[in-house]
Amino acid sequence: MRMIDIIERKRNGESLSEQEIAYFIEGYLDESIPDYQVSALLMAIYYQDMSQEEIAYLTKYMVASGDTIDLSSIQGHKVDKHSTGGVGDKTTFIVGPLVGAAGIPVAKMSGRGLGHTGGTIDKLESITGFKVELTNQQFIDNVNRHKLAVVGQTGNLAPADKKLYALRDVTATVDSIPLIASSIMSKKIASGADGIVLDVKTGSGAFMKSLEDSQRLAEAMVTIGNQLGRQTIAVISDMNQPLGFEVGNANEVKEAVQVLQGEKIADLRELAVELAAQMTLIAGIYDHYDTAVQALEAKLDNGEALACFKDFIEAQGGDSAFIDDFNLLPQPSYNIEVKAHTDGYIHEMAAEKIGLAAMHLGAGRATKEDTIDHSVGITLKKKIGDSIVKGDTLAILHSNKDQADEVGEIVKQAYTISQSPAEPRQMIYRVVK
Repeated sequence: MRMIDIIERKRNGESLSEQEIAYFIEGYLDESIPDYQVSALLMAIYYQDMSQEEIAYLTKYMVASGDTIDLSSIQGHKVDKHSTGGVGDKTTFIVGPLVGAAGIPVAKMSGRGLGHTGGTIDKLESITGFKVELTNQQFIDNVNRHKLAVVGQTGNLAPADKKLYALRDVTATVDSIPLIASSIMSKKIASGADGIVLDVKTGSGAFMKSLEDSQRLAEAMVTIGNQLGRQTIAVISDMNQPLGFEVGNANEVKEAVQVLQGEKIADLRELAVELAAQMTLIAGIYDHYDTAVQALEAKLDNGEALACFKDFIEAQGGDSAFIDDFNLLPQPSYNIEVKAHTDGYIHEMAAEKIGLAAMHLGAGRATKEDTIDHSVGITLKKKIGDSIVKGDTLAILHSNKDQADEVGEIVKQAYTISQSPAEPRQMIYRVVK
């Protein structure tokens, strides 16, 4: 078998066999196949696409390239949740306790943020004392006792993915659906859950800007999961504006707790309940979707989910006192209002610009080496459909820098103001099974 023949076959639009995909992954890992040949294959895949069977083989051998997590000593049907990334997405802090309160074990490994999307682990580190690293036994014990644990990803999950992603990043092949799908699913499958619910974002703040591309990605990932023995469901959700009203780290933790306390932050609550409902259906806890939604809504309103969240925080060393006093979370030095320059209605929001503005304040990383400031971020006061008059506050910048004029301009540019009311945005577009 020769790599040049594999490149030529894919360049010509042919499907690669399982043996050919295994050969290229193994050869790239042991460095018997050079970067320039793998780069050529990635570009051929970018232009010629891959069949679902090829994507499943690619994912299978990426999983096999490193460690896999054994969760067999955790009692019950383990269901994981993954988001493709968005602005203000703090659903893990609601979904995990909701599903845990329903008796389903959630053993979750999460990553740090890079660019305009926030990382779950960064947000958890806003909580005094919270440990994002546990031993395997501590992780398993916490899930068995409290039904929920969230830790940072181990360095050796799907190392082939890490190596391929670095190459994709410098060869303009990142936005290829087969390569995105196999990258995400290789890490999810290696993480050991029995079932997976995917939150696939679509819109201005998402990696996939169009509903058509989001649908293709969702279908590819669901097929991979099911072919590799994990029951998988994808929910396609809106990211044409940030989720909820808070963007940052500590302030996103606060908003998630507010939902757990019963506050009706509509879009955030709706998506969290939807994802949790799909997880409970995979686990077989409820027979019907409507029954699941009603039961989970009740767990939000009666405090069961909040109690699970508190247990989870304390079990990982965190000080849960902030749940009753948000001032115990990291606080910024300045709170700067961004004002509307005209009357009208909020017609559109460039969610990605809001995320980038928060990153410039220090809430995110432009490079992996950047340090996160957990206290900074943005509170949105107006979203799509809201009416405004000149001088109204659009958003509040939480900053540790006195001068935030440049960031304020980015936030203003994220808003499109019209003279006619905007149509309300739907939160859930479709569910892919």
